[in-house]
Amino acid sequence: MCAVEITPVVSTERLILRGPVITDAPAIAGLVNDRNVSGMTGMIPHPYGLSDAEAWISRAQANDWDRDANWVIEHQNFGVVGGIGFKGAGAQNNGRPEIGYWLGRPFWNRGYATEAVRGALKWVKRDWRKNVVVAGHFADNPASGQVLCKAGFLYTGDVELRPSAARGGAEVPTRMMVWLA
Repeated sequence: MCAVEITPVVSTERLILRGPVITDAPAIAGLVNDRNVSGMTGMIPHPYGLSDAEAWISRAQANDWDRDANWVIEHQNFGVVGGIGFKGAGAQNNGRPEIGYWLGRPFWNRGYATEAVRGALKWVKRDWRKNVVVAGHFADNPASGQVLCKAGFLYTGDVELRPSAARGGAEVPTRMMVWLA
């Protein structure tokens, strides 16, 4: 008997969300090794090199797609432009998945992040059958808040202190949001 693992793929008008492959590592490392990108995430360190990208790809390929999802965001003309994923429905969020994403600086202000988030939310509703997703954005990153608002998230009024690996583990005020399908 042969077991074939299928990685979910999400298509939007201009983008494809797909599981990462090792050949994506140079593009990922090149885009993420920008402190303006990594510094707005919780888990991505800075500096970020090829070995970091390869390690992330390895972890992403070992995903249990029933609990976690990690995709690269690929543009039909530009290749890899970012990454997006969900931390599964764990106890930290009362069983609600949490979305996170990043986009390389050359691709900011083109609507790609909003398009990717909307596509990922359709997937989580259809495949995970979840009607609630949580998110947070650092208070000093209002652009990410705008992306989430455009994708249908609402502010909860809560501000949590969350660490940023790229900022040396410093705790950063994080504005919490929720999406209700």
